[in-house]
Amino acid sequence: MIRAEFRIVCAAIAVFAALIGLGLALDGLVFDAWAKFRYGAAALIVGIAGFVLLLNPGPYCDD
Repeated sequence: MIRAEFRIVCAAIAVFAALIGLGLALDGLVFDAWAKFRYGAAALIVGIAGFVLLLNPGPYCDD
């Protein structure tokens, strides 16, 4: 059970990383800062992918 709780905490952190990435990407688009946009888009993609992978049940789950 501890492993599942750790995955949920990491998934929550991934959601916040995706939200920060979305904010950076929008800020980069509005103020024409392409470096900020690229890093924000990368953080958004990594955050969403991390969230999906962490909440996907693995073969070791007893549920």
